[in-house]
Order: sequence, then C-alpha cells, then structure tokens
Amino acid sequence: MSDSTASDTIIRNARVFSDGLPAVHEDVAISNGRIVERGPNLQAGSDTQVIDASGKWLMPGLFDIHTHYDLELEVAPGLPESVRHGTTTVAIGNCSIGLAFGNQREKEQDHDPIVDCFARVENLPKSMLRRCADSVDWHTPKEYMSHLEQLNLGPNVATLLPHSMLRIEAMGFEDSISRDPTPTEMESMENMLNDALNQGFIGFSSDALPFHYLAHERFCMRTIPTQFAKYDEIKRLTEVTRNRDALWQATPPKDSPYNTIKTFLLTCGRFHRKPLRTTVVAALDITNNRTLLYLAKVLSRLLNHRWLKGDFHLQALGAPFKTWSDGAMTPLAEEIPELRRLNETNLEDRARRQEIMQDPEYVAAFKAMWMKGKRGFGPARLKRWLNLEEYAFHRNLAEMEVDSCPVGKWEGMDLNSVLKRVQSVNKGQIPPELSNEEAEIIRRDFEWIEDEADFMLQLLRSFDTDLIWSTTTANRNEKTVRALLMDPLLLPGFNDSGAHLTNMAFYDCNLRSLKLAAEGSEADVSYMVKRLTRDVAKLLNVDGGSVAVGEVADLILVDPERLAQYDGEKHVQRIYREEYQHHQLVNRSDGVVPLVMIAGHVAWQNDQFGQELGQKPFGRLLKPNEQMSATAQRQEVGVHAPN
Repeated sequence: MSDSTASDTIIRNARVFSDGLPAVHEDVAISNGRIVERGPNLQAGSDTQVIDASGKWLMPGLFDIHTHYDLELEVAPGLPESVRHGTTTVAIGNCSIGLAFGNQREKEQDHDPIVDCFARVENLPKSMLRRCADSVDWHTPKEYMSHLEQLNLGPNVATLLPHSMLRIEAMGFEDSISRDPTPTEMESMENMLNDALNQGFIGFSSDALPFHYLAHERFCMRTIPTQFAKYDEIKRLTEVTRNRDALWQATPPKDSPYNTIKTFLLTCGRFHRKPLRTTVVAALDITNNRTLLYLAKVLSRLLNHRWLKGDFHLQALGAPFKTWSDGAMTPLAEEIPELRRLNETNLEDRARRQEIMQDPEYVAAFKAMWMKGKRGFGPARLKRWLNLEEYAFHRNLAEMEVDSCPVGKWEGMDLNSVLKRVQSVNKGQIPPELSNEEAEIIRRDFEWIEDEADFMLQLLRSFDTDLIWSTTTANRNEKTVRALLMDPLLLPGFNDSGAHLTNMAFYDCNLRSLKLAAEGSEADVSYMVKRLTRDVAKLLNVDGGSVAVGEVADLILVDPERLAQYDGEKHVQRIYREEYQHHQLVNRSDGVVPLVMIAGHVAWQNDQFGQELGQKPFGRLLKPNEQMSATAQRQEVGVHAPN
C-alpha cells in the first residue's frame, strides 16, 4: 500500500465516480501527478494539502471528443474556456482540417490553406488565422507532434490527421478541389497517413457535409478538399486506419441516404475483415426534419448489429442547438444558396453584401427562398407542415430572437414581434414607447415592406452584422436530448469547442450532459461519468478517464446542488478575447466545478484559474495505447445504459 503521508494532496470525503462503478465515499491521495491511494480516512503528512470535498462528486477529468482547438492551442494553449467547465482532455484535427502539415502555402500562389479551410467552415476570423499561419514553422506531421509536445498545454491533447490537409499535401491546393488523385498521389496519401499514425496520431478525419465551403475569394463556391474524394479514396484511407486499429472521424453525406449507408458500412468487420472504430457528427433532433434523428438511430443500430460487426458511434449534443448570427453570417446560411452568397463575402466587406442585396435578381431569389412552403399549396407547403423540409434552418421569425441591434427597443424581441411593430407604425398605429429614432429608421428603411421576406432582407441591408440574433434549430426537447445522451450506441460530443466564435457556446456541454443524467438515479450519473471519460478514452485508444490508483491525476470536483440549479442557456456571455483580438461567445458555470486538476496541477479552483495554467505544461500529448485491443475497446465502449 502507498504511504499517503507522502502525498502532495489528499481530496477528502468525496463521492467518487469512476469506470461506471457504484459511487463510494472515499479520500483520494495524489503524489507527483498521479493517484497513489484511495480509501477512507487517509492520513495526511505535515506538507500534504488537504482539500475538503464534503458533499461534492469527484470524477475523472472530462473529455471533449469534438473540438477545433487547433488554432487556439497556438495562442492560448491553456484552453481556459474548456478547463473551467471540467474538461481535461480534447481531441483536435476533426472534420478534415488542421495544422498537421504546417501552413501549406505554395510559392507564387495566393492560396493560404489554413485561412481558406478554417475561416468559413469554423467561422474563425481571417486575421487570427493568418497570424497563426505566419508563425507556423513545421511542415510534417512528425514535426507537428514535436511542436505540440513543446506547448504549455492546459488539457491533454489527442490529434487526428485531417483529410483536407492530406489531400492538399499530396495534390496541391487547386488540384485537391478539382480532380481525383493519381495512383502515385493516392499511394502518397496512404503512406503519409500510415507515417502519421506511427508518430502518434490517433486516427484520420474526413468530412462530407455539403455546406462546408472554402473562404478563398476565387474558390468560395467550392467545398473543402475532402469533399472531392470519392468512395474508393475514402475506402483506401480507412483501410490504412483499420490496419492500425486507429479511429475514423467523419460526417454524413447529408443529401444522400444511399451514400451515407455505403460509406459507413466501412465500419463493419463483416465486409472488411475487422471493425473500424468510427465516430460521426452528429445525432441531433432537428426541429425542421424529425425523420433525420430517427434515421440516425436506425443507422447506429444497423451498423452495430452483431452480424455486421460495426464499431460506430454517433455523437450527441447535450444541449439545445442554439446558434447566434451576425446578420447573415452564420453556419446556418451555408446550407441555403441565397444566404450562402452573403457568407461568401469577407466579414468586413459590407459594401459587397449591400451590392448583392440590391441586385433585382438576388432580391427575387431571396424572396422566393424565404417564402417557400409558407403560402399557397403544393409539396413545399406540405413538407413544411410535416416538418420534412430540406434545410435545418426553419426561417421562422417567431423563433429568431434579437440579441443586439442599433434599435435598442428591439433587443430581446423575436423578429415576428418586431415585424408586427413595424407594420403597426406603417399603418399609423403608433405602439407605446416609440422613440423618434426608431420611428425614423422604420420610415426610412421599412416603409416599403409587404411581407416577411421584404422585412428580413431589409434587416440585413439596414444593419448587416450589427444585427445579432439567435435561434434554436435542434434539440428543443430536453427528454429527447437526455435519451440520446443515455443511448449506449451514441457518445456525448459535437461541442465544436474553439470554433464558431460568435455563433455557438457549447464549452459547458459535458456539464449539461451530467445535469440531465442526474435527473435520474445515481447509477445514471455513474453511467454518464463513464460516457464522458473512460468510454471516450477507449474510443480514442488513449490513457485516462479513471480514478484508479496509478492513473495520472486528471480529476475534477462537481457540486451536485449547484449543477442541479445550473441553466446553461442563461449563462452564455459575449466577451472580447485578447488572444483572438475578437469577440467570442462563452459559458460561465462558476460554482458548479470547484476544482480541476490536470496531472496533479490545480488548473481551476474556487472560480479562479491556477496561476501557472498556460504558463507551464499541465497536460500532455496523448498517443494511442498499443496494448488496448480493438475487441476490448468495443466491449468497454458498447456497454448498456441503466434502465
């Protein structure tokens, strides 16, 4: 038995959750960054720091399986906006984009792949992306891994090899978005992927969502390189991944059920010798098309059937899918051609957007799009009535709320209420508290409107990105969200941390998932802790996710009373991040997580960051655990949820 009197720290009187086992009241002793003893009434030495955890839950640090922190690691490696919510391990390189091959700039070309691929897909400012690309001094995955090991990491980091960047490296930028690879280029991609897996990458990421577009001015109507890959290319690269027992992260080809099934049958050992660990974004209860969630659940059960021998895990978001939009600049816009045209412009280029919105042909197309299915009779109206529309964005003014606007009176109102107010003024029916400024704006800009399409278009013309509005397009039903999170074939994830800086705020989603689980029994809490820790570690095939003796001390405390009271929807803030020189939507869960330790270092305690977070290494670069067999991983990840 270890000598707990030699411990650096003892966390005393905690309710300990680990590995899906029943929770127990114990002390946990930590020395030199590792857990050295567990049990009741551990003896403290004269130099031991004792942390009273009475009434608190102690659990492994939480994993965030789907982030785009590739860029933030370069400017703020402590990742404070995740650490404060109890996240101690993140996965990067998702959705086929990342920094594994450096900046990939080509001499005498105007391509800037980091900027071109990240700016629209993840709604990150081009200025920050360029600064990051300018500072890159590596060119290969091996050099990138060495670079990550030199950073003052806050959380632990595991990285996937991104397919878009792999394609650019093998084919060149323009060829990667215009043709198939030659046999030599295909072989080169296979070799580079295999070499990267040798260097410690945990797997390979691809992307097939049809609204991930490039930000390059000449190629703004083309999608990112991975989407030009045909089935045979994906099959060959996943075969390399399978041979190495590595992970494939993917997104579904949204507009083709046939291609979705064909592609994801690649996970199945029945047809491909052995299962391929596969994680896919995302299982969402989309308000505008409820059948998509049903099909996602059917697909999960089909692919994981024991006859097909799949190892397939859709990621579920533990929160309502609420997004914020700066005028028309929003991820929702990329799905709809008329809104996408505005997103193709640079964020700062208001003049170009005004030019587009004054074009009569564009105006007609915008109005037709906005009113589709809202009037008359026909298939479009029926689809809207049955919640079977093609787009995730519902185009419902009553469900679009103004967060910020030059007309202060409109803030906090839904856009349908604003429309009615405008129409009342136009009819001479003056609403209460109508200021001269509001009346002048309505008279000047909105007097001509005839319907809601006119109104929406004029809002974008008048205010552009000064109009900030929000809406929820999926996961509105809390019971449905909880059922998804508790489904043993799914995994909590899809937080998109580090991306969509002013569009999303899901840094606290692990806590929201815990809160939903806690609405059931203590066994449900234990199960959810395992889902957010050990199960993800097994899927990624990395160490961690347990409070076992000998494990690295990545630990957090959670206050169950404060968690029960926590409302993530009410704790979203818009702050200015010096690291980005840009605003960002963040979450504040102060009081819910009293302590975060990473390798025994205090990263967050009593609502304050540890002084050395981001100044010295806390976390580590995680590489695959060669001793973990694929069979063992499937058995541990695929456990059943409590009743």
